[in-house]
Amino acid sequence: MNINELKSILQNSGVVGAGGAGFPTYAKLDKKADVLILNCAECEPLLKLHRQVLEKYAKEILHTLDLIAKTLEVKEVYIAIKRSYKKTIDAVSPLLNFFKHIKICDLAEVYPAGDEVILTYEVTGRVVPAGSIPLSVGVTVLNVETVYNAYRALNSLPVTYKFVTIAGAVENPVTLQVPIGLQIKDILRLAGKITVEDPAFCIGGPMMGRVGSPSDIITKTTNAVLVLPSDHQIITKKQAKSFINMKRAMAACCQCSYCTSLCPRNLIGHPIDPSEFMRVASNGITNDALPYINALYCCGCGLCEMYSCGQGLSPRSLLDNCKTTLRANGIKPDPNVELHSVFPERKRRRVPMSRLMSRLGLNVYNKTAPMSDMSVPAKQVTLLLSQHIGAPAVPIVAVGDKVEENQMVAKPADALSVAIHTPISGTVKAVGEKAIIITTN
Repeated sequence: MNINELKSILQNSGVVGAGGAGFPTYAKLDKKADVLILNCAECEPLLKLHRQVLEKYAKEILHTLDLIAKTLEVKEVYIAIKRSYKKTIDAVSPLLNFFKHIKICDLAEVYPAGDEVILTYEVTGRVVPAGSIPLSVGVTVLNVETVYNAYRALNSLPVTYKFVTIAGAVENPVTLQVPIGLQIKDILRLAGKITVEDPAFCIGGPMMGRVGSPSDIITKTTNAVLVLPSDHQIITKKQAKSFINMKRAMAACCQCSYCTSLCPRNLIGHPIDPSEFMRVASNGITNDALPYINALYCCGCGLCEMYSCGQGLSPRSLLDNCKTTLRANGIKPDPNVELHSVFPERKRRRVPMSRLMSRLGLNVYNKTAPMSDMSVPAKQVTLLLSQHIGAPAVPIVAVGDKVEENQMVAKPADALSVAIHTPISGTVKAVGEKAIIITTN
C-alpha cells in the first residue's frame, strides 16, 4: 500500500486522534518521519482505556502499526507504555517475536507522559521546537485507539464507536465501546448508581477535561466521563471565573516560581514561563510583551494550577485566556523561537502520578474500570460535524433520507477534514450547520 492510498482510507473512514484534540490522522502521515511511536502512556489520572484496548486488541494493533511503519518507511518503531501496565505488556510482548523492528519503550509513572512532545523526548531524546509538532524532528506519534480505528478502517469499518471510561463517584466504574452521537446520560446508567447527591461531570481527564452535563454529545475524542461531587476541587477549579482568578493572583502570587520549576515544556527548553507570566499579568505590566507572547507555548497540561501552586492559583486558566486573545488577534506561535537547554534537573522534577492523584483527592476513585462487552443501544444519535481539528465535515444527506449503519453522512471538506459516518440505521431527522440527527426506523 502506498501512502496516498492509506491517507485516503483514513480520511474517508473518519479516523482522527482519539486521545487528544482530534487531529486528522491522515495528515500526520509523512515520509519525513523516521520514527513511529505508539502512545500508550495513558496521560490522565483515572483513565484506563488505552492500556485496555491494547491488551485486548494487541494483535490487530501491532499488525496495523507494522503496516503504517512500512508505508512510511520509518527506521524505528516504539510502543511507549508505562512499566506499571504489566497486563498490557504481557499481552504485547509475545507478539514482538513476529515484529522484530518494534520495541517497547517503558515509561515512568509520571504526568504528563502522554503529551506527544514530552513523549518524543522520553523515547528519542529529540526536542520538538516550541510551537511545532513531533514531525518537525522526524517523529510520528499515534495513540492506541487511533491505530485500532485505522485497523478497522483498513477492514472497511469507519469510525462510528468510541471507547469511553466512566469513573469517579459511580457504583461500577467501567470502560465501554459506545456509539458516537449518544448523550452522556445514555451511558451513565451502565456504570451503576451515582454515589454522590449533587454530582458534576468532568468530560475527559481531571487535568485537561472540562465540566460538562449529561446532555453533552459523545464524539470521536470523548475519552472519559468522571462523576465527581459538585464541590470537588477539580470541579470548582474548572468553574472559577477568570476575573476572580486574576484578582486572586494579584492578591496572593508570591513569585515562588514552582509553576515554572515543574512545567514539563519549560523543563525541555520551551520558552513558556508561567511564573513570569503571573508576575506581569497580576501586576498589570504592559511594557513587557514577551511573557504574554510566550503563553502560546503552554500545552495546557494543568500541572501549574492543579499541583504546583501552593497558593491554589490558576496560571493555566489565565494562560488559556491570554492565548485566546492572542489568537483572536492573529498572533501565532513562532516555530523558530529560541530554546534554552533541557534542564539537568528535569528527571527529578517529573511529577509522580501517585502524588498527583493524592493532591487532586482522587485516590478514593482510583478503582478498576474493566472493559465491558455490554451492548449500548442507540435509538437516536446526534453526529456533530466538527469532531476534529480542521474544517467541519460537509453533510451529504437530507432530512427524510434512509441511511444504513456505517454509511457516510458527511464528507470531508476541501481542507483539513475527515468524513462522518452513522453508527445506526435509520432516518435522517435533521441536518443543520453543526450536526446531523438520525433516529432508528
